[in-house]
Amino acid sequence: MDEKKIFEFLTDGYAIAAVVTAILFYFTIRGQKRSANTAMHLTRVCAACALVMAISLCARELVDKFGATFINPRYINIFQHVAIVLILIRESFLGIDRFCDHLARTSGDATSARIVSRLLKASICLCAILFFGEYMGISFAGLLTFGGIGGIAIGLAGKNILGNFFSGLMLYFDRPFNIGDWIKSPDRNIEGTVVEIGWRMSKIMTFEHYPVYVPNDIFSSICIENVGRIANYRIKLQIGLRYEDADRIQAVADALKKMLHDEPRIDKGQEILVVFNEFASSSLNILIYCYAKTTNWAQFMQTQHDVYLGIVSVVHGLGADFAFPTQTLYLEKDENKPE
Repeated sequence: MDEKKIFEFLTDGYAIAAVVTAILFYFTIRGQKRSANTAMHLTRVCAACALVMAISLCARELVDKFGATFINPRYINIFQHVAIVLILIRESFLGIDRFCDHLARTSGDATSARIVSRLLKASICLCAILFFGEYMGISFAGLLTFGGIGGIAIGLAGKNILGNFFSGLMLYFDRPFNIGDWIKSPDRNIEGTVVEIGWRMSKIMTFEHYPVYVPNDIFSSICIENVGRIANYRIKLQIGLRYEDADRIQAVADALKKMLHDEPRIDKGQEILVVFNEFASSSLNILIYCYAKTTNWAQFMQTQHDVYLGIVSVVHGLGADFAFPTQTLYLEKDENKPE
């Protein structure tokens, strides 16, 4: 290689200076926190694009000054366009993630934030494909034709995948549950908290803390109980008193009803029942039926705990007691048998 040309390239090396400056600038910006403001994010995008353009400029200088035949100018242009588009796609995805995280925090709807993120990313990828198709000389009509034929082939080969995909869309629109809801299915052994609703399957974290991945099309054929949207937790139980406490049943029922009405965590707007409802084989049963005000499961369990203790206190306070399974055996005396 001609030493004079090398000297001219180094002394007149504005391309090298541009590359060095762009590298320093890019890595300085890249070291900033990902949670920086929008201006810093855009600055990082500009720095990355400037670095690609500086490298392309340096490659063109090599071709012009040294006649490097192993570098095709067309390849330099392709590299520049592809690299810039990939940078823009990557940084756009990061920006979309930041926006959707902010949307989820402010609105409290993580499900909507997820679908907005995925739709925006899919739109960006589609635009990039169409742009490169035109750039590489493929007409828009040709892309549509290829997409139609490819779509038919994919549809025939992967109908289950497409079924899961469209079922996932219906989950987004119908909203039988959202991310964070506690759901269970009486048809299948499925119970836990929804962690993710994907395009093909949903992730449910069970209470044993292991993940269950359910294909979306299953949700279109089973019943789902959404415990996370419960209006009130119900307290329903039956207590049995001894038969010898039959004269105390009314007093016990009245005292239990008063106890429930005095409890601030019981919803007074819902039905409160304390009724004697059954003569059982070894007990006189009283039905207790009411609703707690809370929709939080842990708070409900504490409320139920206190109500149960209150029931025990009321029953014992009135001199009655709880029955347990017993049998009474009566022996008839034989009058003909000598004593």
